[in-house]
Amino acid sequence: MSGKGGGYRSAKSGQYVSARAGKSNPRTTVKEAPGKSGSSGERYRSAITGRYVTTKHGKSSPNTTVKER
Repeated sequence: MSGKGGGYRSAKSGQYVSARAGKSNPRTTVKEAPGKSGSSGERYRSAITGRYVTTKHGKSSPNTTVKER
């Protein structure tokens, strides 16, 4: 997958997955917005809600959050 985003990522592995897998597993995958991110550093996003969460929550919930760079 290209670095432009817009795909689905597994919360457990952090790897990109197919759109089919992402859509069939909404609680454990995150759909990323297309385009380049304007932020720097690491952030965590909930696979369940799609919202950004605190670093503490992200590290304590590795199966339901995705670390983004």
